Amino acid sequence: MGLGAAAFAAPGTVRGRQRTTAGVGKEPAGAEAAKGWQPVSERRLRVGIVGYGACQFGAAFGFQDHPNVEVVAVSDLVPERCANLARACRCSKTYPSLETLVRDDRIEAVFVATDAPSHARHCLEVLEHGKHVACAVPAVWESVDDADRLLEAVKASGRHYMMFETSCYHDDLHAMRELYRAGGLGKLLYAEGEYYHYMPEPIPSHQGWRVGLPPQWYPTHSNAYYVGVTGGSFSEVSCLGMPSVIPHLHPTRNRYHNAFGTEIALFRTREGGTARMAVSWDTPGDGGERGRVRGERGSYYGRYEGLAKVLPDTKRPPLPPNVGAGGHGGSHGHLMNEFVTAVLTGRTPLVNIAMALNMTVAGIVAHQSALKHGEWLKIPEYRL
Repeated sequence: MGLGAAAFAAPGTVRGRQRTTAGVGKEPAGAEAAKGWQPVSERRLRVGIVGYGACQFGAAFGFQDHPNVEVVAVSDLVPERCANLARACRCSKTYPSLETLVRDDRIEAVFVATDAPSHARHCLEVLEHGKHVACAVPAVWESVDDADRLLEAVKASGRHYMMFETSCYHDDLHAMRELYRAGGLGKLLYAEGEYYHYMPEPIPSHQGWRVGLPPQWYPTHSNAYYVGVTGGSFSEVSCLGMPSVIPHLHPTRNRYHNAFGTEIALFRTREGGTARMAVSWDTPGDGGERGRVRGERGSYYGRYEGLAKVLPDTKRPPLPPNVGAGGHGGSHGHLMNEFVTAVLTGRTPLVNIAMALNMTVAGIVAHQSALKHGEWLKIPEYRL
């Protein structure tokens, strides 16, 4: 099968690290993480960063620590947060809004860490000013039309787009992807992804966008356990939504008129398999982002079990010195480094616009299915 020369000493087994709850268990920078890292360029990518809300994601992915990055300017709508972001990124230049920051001709790329409902609009603004763009999840909000517009804008611009989906650089999903690419899993017949985030009170958010949030509008952490493994997509979905007892998930108490605290989607995949993807805000207990896959040649749940005797190296790539792996299962630094490396070398980044939309829009359609009591609905496919 041509599975590669770099193999583990124990054939047939790849052991993953213990799962961590989403957003915690940050992995710091260290000599071991940087071992084997080689710069791809001598130049520094000039980056602008926008957004420093409750999660403070603007500084969390480590752009300011990358040896091939210069953080030129930052922005947040709230002056105090903007100043804090500038200090965190060791940057002296600030702007009051994304719309003003993107006019700075020194900036080559922008990281959009703003409120989710604004992601598509903000990324379109960045692309219109001729800059590369990285974006927090999800790629679009509620609107399939916005997905079409964003795809066409990326294609027309000739610039790089990458969505920072954290599950894609979890240890386990990275291992699944390498095994799938090497043929060790074969065609996936079944995949599961789960994103459990108990929120009896919503996280503070710009204009309250998290209050009553339909679960499948925030689907990428779970959908990545198929789309991020295979690079493929879903063709149709039947989704069931469960009404919640949590107050902000009552349809009269949120702007989405949403009653569902948990939505479970059953997808058909375009390679001929199925996937179950769960998103839940109202189930206390073990939380986080996780998944498992089963294929014609092997399966992965914490470790590989299957027919392949020689396995590829499934370790995540090395990080630059002083760049920490960060939060969300140690994914932050890897996502940032992947974006920077892709721009500097001119290659397509891992979570490109097609992958981002295939993860995101499937959830939008899934919620529509839940509102129709599980009716099967077709899902559009996005390609570069």
